Amino acid sequence: MKLILTQEVTGLGGAGDVVEVKDGYGRNYLLPRGLATPWTKGGQKQVDALTKGRETRAIRDLDTAKDIKGRLEAQSVQVPAKAGDSGRLFGAVSSGDIAEAVKAAGGPALDKRKIEVKHAIKTVGSYQATVRLHPEVAATVKFEVVPA
Repeated sequence: MKLILTQEVTGLGGAGDVVEVKDGYGRNYLLPRGLATPWTKGGQKQVDALTKGRETRAIRDLDTAKDIKGRLEAQSVQVPAKAGDSGRLFGAVSSGDIAEAVKAAGGPALDKRKIEVKHAIKTVGSYQATVRLHPEVAATVKFEVVPA
């Protein structure tokens, strides 16, 4: 099945990419969630126009992403969360909480959907998260979860 992605899908491609996927994956996952639309000749023309514009912006965005990566990796971030006496959190730290903490620490505004945490954070301590700033640039943010 040939589809045009409307949003970035990890491991598949970015918005505007034309991808070939198995029928079930396209029909049962991508299309119902609005992550893709069926490929058509008219849609292909729109994709070509978007690709030209994206290529000119990509060079600027790459330099900006590298600059932001350097700032993020040099920054120390503390994420406040409600915790019990043993250090166990009431709930978990989400990617949205991390994005807010980075911004509060003087860092750039990050999209919470671009922050990837390997495991659920349910205790106080030091952790790392990966931020996808650009298809070619990913930054590692080190942060500490502290009791609020």
